[in-house]
Amino acid sequence: MRTLRTLSTLVTCTGRSRQILLRFTGIGLGAATLVSVVTAANVPNTMYYDVSQFMAEPLTPQATLLKDKDDMKVKMELLIMKIQHDFCRALENEEDPRKKFEVDRWTRSEGGGGVTCVIQNGKTFEKAGVNVSVVHGMLPVEAVRQMKARGKDIVGKELPFFAAGISSVIHPSNPHVPTVHFNYRYFEVTQENGEKMWWFGGGTDLTPYYLVEEDVKHFHTTLKKACDTHDAGYYPRFKKWCDDYFLVNHRNERRGVGGIFFDDFDALSQEECFKFVKSCAESVVPSYVPLVKKHKDDHFTSAERDWQLLRRGRYVEFNLVYDRGTKFGLYTPGARIESILMSLPVYAKWEYMHSPSTGTPEAKLTEVLKNPKDWI
Repeated sequence: MRTLRTLSTLVTCTGRSRQILLRFTGIGLGAATLVSVVTAANVPNTMYYDVSQFMAEPLTPQATLLKDKDDMKVKMELLIMKIQHDFCRALENEEDPRKKFEVDRWTRSEGGGGVTCVIQNGKTFEKAGVNVSVVHGMLPVEAVRQMKARGKDIVGKELPFFAAGISSVIHPSNPHVPTVHFNYRYFEVTQENGEKMWWFGGGTDLTPYYLVEEDVKHFHTTLKKACDTHDAGYYPRFKKWCDDYFLVNHRNERRGVGGIFFDDFDALSQEECFKFVKSCAESVVPSYVPLVKKHKDDHFTSAERDWQLLRRGRYVEFNLVYDRGTKFGLYTPGARIESILMSLPVYAKWEYMHSPSTGTPEAKLTEVLKNPKDWI
């Protein structure tokens, strides 16, 4: 304790306006830690670091986070760690108080790791997964091909890369609560000539089992507000991109009622792109959680539950057949399969030649999935 008091005094006295919020765990502090903390205290506008705002310790060492605080890799990691925490806590508030997220912090021998948070078989959420990954290493040939297929002209076959992202899929217990998916990510690739390429991507989309237009309008309106803060043209552009991307081609229907989706986002400065992604990520809780609160205690029948399981089957089909993120993860060395397939539900169902009867709520939803509409 004397060591901690001495260290605290040393840091504070170096600059009263540049205090650092630290959470020390354990009783020993090595010389390297002491040096990094003292050095950080001499850096103007030092970043505040409070692990209580995260579900677990960040993947990047604290000394590196402080030293490289202006690097986009650090900014993105701290953003997604905070978004993960805020979303998990908001969901826990709608769940049985005895049911909390299981936090699994994992590392990858090739470089980096992640924090996977999961609730299974809760009262409100049959499965809720919120995954953060911060990985780096060499990008294999197949992953390079995946990027080239999206129009990225990348020079080389196996290249140094960095990827940080948050991905979440929520499968509620009640069929009247929609599923939500969101993903926001940042990539850097260093080409053979030393040139560094970077871009952002992501989106948020809604998959209801029963169509409540008021809910869908709320969802889209919230996302539009986040987009409009930066450019009034973003929402219509990324809404259409979302409708086109989440198409289950072999069914000729969308996975849900859309939202926003974008990729290869690098048209602005790196900082401006980051601010846009931050606004989108921060819109997830207000766009979705009110819908959970509204419907989690709704009465439902066994027939409605069967329909929910059938629709989940379509969700599985998209994720395994078409989703780029799933493919990228599977092609990445040291891929952690449990985290990549976290998006899959605990239960799903397939029936041969199933088709909802005309005039039913199920048919109404199916019509919208086949013919996307503007909600606002």
